[in-house]
Amino acid sequence: MKFAFMCKEPGNRRGKVAVIGAGPSGLAATGYLSCQGYEVDVYEKLPYAGGPMMFAMPSYKVSFDGIIEGVEDLRDRFSVKFLFRTKVFKNNQNRADVGDEFVENNMPLEDVIESYNAILISTGAWHPNTIEGFKNIRNAFTAFEYLYLWRLYEEGFLSNQFIKGRRAVVIGEDILVVESVKKMLEQGFEEIYILHSSNINEVPMGMYWIKSFLNEGVSFIQYTKIAKIITEQGIAKALEFIKYEPQSPQHISKSIECDLVIASLGSNPTPPVIDGFNGIEIDSSGRIVVDRYFRTKRDKVYASGSVVSGAVYRLGKSFRDGLNAAKNIDVYLQKRRYI
Repeated sequence: MKFAFMCKEPGNRRGKVAVIGAGPSGLAATGYLSCQGYEVDVYEKLPYAGGPMMFAMPSYKVSFDGIIEGVEDLRDRFSVKFLFRTKVFKNNQNRADVGDEFVENNMPLEDVIESYNAILISTGAWHPNTIEGFKNIRNAFTAFEYLYLWRLYEEGFLSNQFIKGRRAVVIGEDILVVESVKKMLEQGFEEIYILHSSNINEVPMGMYWIKSFLNEGVSFIQYTKIAKIITEQGIAKALEFIKYEPQSPQHISKSIECDLVIASLGSNPTPPVIDGFNGIEIDSSGRIVVDRYFRTKRDKVYASGSVVSGAVYRLGKSFRDGLNAAKNIDVYLQKRRYI
């Protein structure tokens, strides 16, 4: 996988650029900027580059070896400097996100901004929505965390294999549900229940996966609302939910015993600032506000990827946005007019 695919050798541009976040958007931007000849430093809190491509996606969707080779190409051929296990955040602020356990160095955002000619923020969306009380239940996870922890085990960062069992309950209906259920089937779960709030024909994962899972014995329970997780000594034992029918006053309370509970309720952008900072504005959804050139209102600071769009797992869009943001950074540094 070549991130610097637009050239064979670096160009002759001069200037230093910081890329904060080495996910798909950040790597696409790094490839373009290093091709132009800029000196690029990439700050990444994880031990590898790739973001969700490396830590939250199955190998059949993306080549892990290909990502590593692409990063090594940037490092060796274009002198890109990767500062792994480093979290950039506004001074005197912080937020706990997935992946923070790898952080060894904390870098103030203010210092990064002052040290470079331009900055691209591409820190993604590493803060999954959860259900109240999930963090205190040892066998309850968001789908993002479940897939992330499996990747850590597969890469040798966790010594113990992840939770197995006979019966699992999955709350949600998106692509992360698909990947989570596939992992459960692979691990030998005998009963898997997918609870969702809509009609089965409206589930976003699509009919292909619905039919595939039905053939595997997975049960879909539509029109549900989660009521309570029953626990014993910090372990989920059952999930209580309300089953209803649209346009009907009848509501039925039900429960399912379980060994594992997974919730896929979306994920929030994770900008390196809590509530905005000196022209870096955050909207009500937690996204960095940019114009059509990916500029923030802070001079020389740009942003792209999920931290701007809020779209998780849309690799094509993240790559495209990172590439376009990098082109606009090049325009800015060359003091040309935006097109």
